[in-house]
Amino acid sequence: MNHKFTSETKRFRLIKQPNLSGDEIASHLIQVNPALVRDWLVAFLRDEIIRRRNYNKAIIGLSGGVDSALVAYLCAEALGPKNVVAIRMPYRTSNPESLEHAQLVIDALGIETRTIEITGAVEGYIGAYEPEASGRRRGNVMARQRMIIIFDQSERYHALPVGTGNKSERLFGYYTWHADDSPPINPIGDLYKTQVWELARFMGVPSVIVDKPASADLIQGQTDEGDFGISYYKADKILALLLRGYNRERIIESGFPASEVDLVKGRLDSTHWKRHLPTTAMLSSTSINDYYLRPVDY
Repeated sequence: MNHKFTSETKRFRLIKQPNLSGDEIASHLIQVNPALVRDWLVAFLRDEIIRRRNYNKAIIGLSGGVDSALVAYLCAEALGPKNVVAIRMPYRTSNPESLEHAQLVIDALGIETRTIEITGAVEGYIGAYEPEASGRRRGNVMARQRMIIIFDQSERYHALPVGTGNKSERLFGYYTWHADDSPPINPIGDLYKTQVWELARFMGVPSVIVDKPASADLIQGQTDEGDFGISYYKADKILALLLRGYNRERIIESGFPASEVDLVKGRLDSTHWKRHLPTTAMLSSTSINDYYLRPVDY
């Protein structure tokens, strides 16, 4: 068939794709406009907390790390400082610096706070019944104990629990199931850790919090990047490419080391189950969250 260009087809020209490295493409993918993101997340919080769920207050677990600090700043802007409750929940091995850094956020925002030590509650189970439990098991018990407190305090203050987990952690499965992921809303769950850092700096979170090594602070000396075996700056770029459909071979061809791609992809693939609700055996056409969905859920 003989194709002829018409005046209409001449309007469309093929543009050669820029010859960008994988690092350059990934950097573009994770680039954010902090002012725009802040405005959107503040609107999200107002809509989800006030309009959809009829609450006026938010309650968060304030660890002293950048994620919960950023969420506190966003909630304070969305609801006003007097409508934000921050709960500090140290364990006996927690880094004292975490409490101090959380206090910086409390003082800067003027939000209400309460400190509830979890050592007695954790040791009531671990110390009495499972003294040989590994650090991983102890960390999971601490995380779940903290969420028990957050949800109970939410009743006391009539405040909605707000999550503080970022997208990198969620994709790596680096959280305790039915603990960190339990709050009904999460304003930073679609932000990679490097984007969290950028937005936190923009919103004025103290630099001593933003710039310190990220840590779950469940085990003494623990850091996120030490647990991962790769930095967030590298991991976020590989995750961004994987989520946009780039396969392993293409990412390696674009310049990323095979060992780092395999590490990130392995963690992503092996933790997929954690990012879903419990699987229900379907017996009817009204299985909840499978067939039965309210219009707002579509």
